[in-house]
Amino acid sequence: MKTWMITGTSSGFGKALATKLALQNNVKVIATARKEKDLAYLDEYDHGQIKKIIVDIADPKAIREAAKQALNFSEKIDVLVNNAGLGYFSTIEESDMQAVRYMFEVDFFGLAEMTNALLPQFRTNQDGVIVNISSALGLTTLPTMGFYSAAKFAVEGYSDALRQEISSMGIKVLTVEPSGARTNWAGSSSEKKIPTIAAYEQFKDMIETTDQAVDNAPGDPMLIAQAIIDAVNSGDEMPEHLPLGEFAYQASLSKLRSLMSEIESHRELSLSTDDK
Repeated sequence: MKTWMITGTSSGFGKALATKLALQNNVKVIATARKEKDLAYLDEYDHGQIKKIIVDIADPKAIREAAKQALNFSEKIDVLVNNAGLGYFSTIEESDMQAVRYMFEVDFFGLAEMTNALLPQFRTNQDGVIVNISSALGLTTLPTMGFYSAAKFAVEGYSDALRQEISSMGIKVLTVEPSGARTNWAGSSSEKKIPTIAAYEQFKDMIETTDQAVDNAPGDPMLIAQAIIDAVNSGDEMPEHLPLGEFAYQASLSKLRSLMSEIESHRELSLSTDDK
């Protein structure tokens, strides 16, 4: 029986994952959230295979305690899904840096702290999968989402380095980059700052209509959850990166092609800086 630990299971991808896994007979589920009531939906599926843990993912001490509780429930964590996250919508200049720092605490540093708390048991077992939920905006960018993209770009770089450091130990790292999906990401799980500087007036509607855009987003959280489960269960075929959704697929390829073209066009200048 495999044990999955998932952070941020009160809504969105985390809730979809926890629900799907709770229906499987051969899986234990460790679900985390900030409030006990947000995990009540799991009660109907619980026959002793579910552990609820209350944790503030922005609190390193609480994360370490959550890891201890998880390992007391199951001696081995087979899959860690770092899903907890916040959105932030604002132009760069008008962003509230205190809010930005808190978002980084959740979206990046909390992810890194939880991973560090469980890496010793992954190393001991020489096995396991770490799934880091990034975003299509960890591969490309959009206006008014610069700091959110920055946090997800950090997740991408962290995941790529971690993968290189622990691959010889039998531990795999999967970075998931979903497009927009019908979750609370742009609602209660985000903060918005409407532009007041005239030069950024063009972005006002983009921020004000984020809730509506998410309601109409093509991404289905349940389909995304199943894609993650299928990828994790694919063994040696598991990808390192998993863009999910048309925007994630098309925008990431466009960004990479543009970057390759730009780098190649300045080849001589780039190589000229090495003292040979």
